[in-house]
Amino acid sequence: MLDERKSAILRAVVEEYIATAQPVGSAHIAKNLKIQVSPATVRNDMAALEHDGFLAQPHTSAGRIPTDKGYRFYVDHLTPKGALERSAQMRVGEFFDLATGRLEETLQRTSTLLAQLTNYAAVVVGPKAEAAVVRSVQMVGLSSRLATVVVVMSNGVVESEPIELAAEMSDDVLARVSKHLSRLMVGNPLNESGPLVLSGDGVVDDVSQRVLNAMMSRRVDETMFVGGASAMAEAFDAVEIVRSVLHTLEQQYVMVSLVRDMLNRGLSVAIGAEHGVEPLAACSAPRA
Repeated sequence: MLDERKSAILRAVVEEYIATAQPVGSAHIAKNLKIQVSPATVRNDMAALEHDGFLAQPHTSAGRIPTDKGYRFYVDHLTPKGALERSAQMRVGEFFDLATGRLEETLQRTSTLLAQLTNYAAVVVGPKAEAAVVRSVQMVGLSSRLATVVVVMSNGVVESEPIELAAEMSDDVLARVSKHLSRLMVGNPLNESGPLVLSGDGVVDDVSQRVLNAMMSRRVDETMFVGGASAMAEAFDAVEIVRSVLHTLEQQYVMVSLVRDMLNRGLSVAIGAEHGVEPLAACSAPRA
């Protein structure tokens, strides 16, 4: 642990660097530090913090910048537990009170809300796909030779797939198909309903097989939604860093893996190299 003075200096360096993105000098810290110490004392303490790995010096004539270790100490020991302002709490409450519609739409709007509240990019990951099972199945006729199957999953996701029909079918036939598909699919993952069990009705069995084939071929990746990605462009001066970060945010597998890993490790904030995604080494990833 750091003593009170070194903790105060580290906190001042971190907060100044976050605000300016420029190396911080000892004279500036001594001038603005709440405790009365000389510039020489601050300079010695900053050198000690650098020796212990909390600060780094980009080059000899520059001030210091925080390292990942310095950020980690700041997050774990120097920042009070935050709480949303009352107005933000009311906004979140109203948002979920009025949330309706498909789960995907709600998650997308949630990522946008998080980005607006924090002024950061926000990533929202949906429930694990493999944990969801089919809750209901319904066949709906669209035209004489086209229908759509609508599948509601236990995690709230709604899947739909157009199905071409071999012949014109009445609503009564489609209702029988829905009933048969329900027996085959409800309670199972979307693409694990197993082989077709014949109903004895050739038309129903033919359409049911078409539906099962279509569902078995669907991907069941976890859903991910990104809001406020443009905020990343304002966070860095270096164009290459912005380009790398935005490119990484577009890679669903990478981002879902990052979020899941944070959840599994119990991290509230992953800093720099801690999250293991090299293009995001200049970023921290807080978990809500």
